[in-house]
Amino acid sequence: MGSLALATALAWATGCASPPAKPVSQPAVRHEEPAAPSPAANAESRITLPPGVTQPPAPFEGEGWQAMFDGQTLAGWRGIPFAGHGEVHCQSGVVVLSMGDPFTGIIWTNDFPKLNYEVALDAMRLMGSDFFCALTVPVGDTFCSLIVGGWGGSLIGISSLDGMDASENETTKFSNFESGRWYRIRLRVTEKTIEGWIDKEKLVDVTIGEHKIALRPGDIEMCKPFGLAAWQTSSALREMKFRRVSGPAGKGD
Repeated sequence: MGSLALATALAWATGCASPPAKPVSQPAVRHEEPAAPSPAANAESRITLPPGVTQPPAPFEGEGWQAMFDGQTLAGWRGIPFAGHGEVHCQSGVVVLSMGDPFTGIIWTNDFPKLNYEVALDAMRLMGSDFFCALTVPVGDTFCSLIVGGWGGSLIGISSLDGMDASENETTKFSNFESGRWYRIRLRVTEKTIEGWIDKEKLVDVTIGEHKIALRPGDIEMCKPFGLAAWQTSSALREMKFRRVSGPAGKGD
């Protein structure tokens, strides 16, 4: 990707559609919780998903996992009002982030730990050629994003370390991500380390005390404290879970 295109990609911006309001006769919902879409809205938003969407998820290793997605609704989540965002809806047991111009995303509205936790989810690129998952998480009193499939479709990395983005720091790696295929994304944040895996391959291992960790300034900050987003790409998400941990991963974790 050329320097101009890269600079444009790094200028992240987009979001998700706000769900329709409930009829007046219904009790009001809290502002941070999405109202349930109407049947008509569901019919309009449904898209043709690839056959791989129905593939059973891999088991979660270890104990203590807490579900963040009920498989049917956006309860506990809300769309992020990025400019040019695509639609967000639930379909066939997954959350669909429709392609935005450039960003579409969701943010978790419930409590989430700042340290000593592990989060995991399945993500799939449906259409497009850029990142289908930007996982933004807290790291103590700051934040970072794990980028999966960015900058032309293959980049993996943490943004940012010492002011350097996912494309230019020690976590930068590349992998061939197939559209229509689930990938298990897992991130573990403790007082000393940030560790990350795609499926069973460990790709991120950062010592926190050796780096300045922060989000890249810009619209990605709207994902704080915990959010998921895609850039000029439509994606599917499922099996979002987290658990508390006491330290870096050991054998069998």
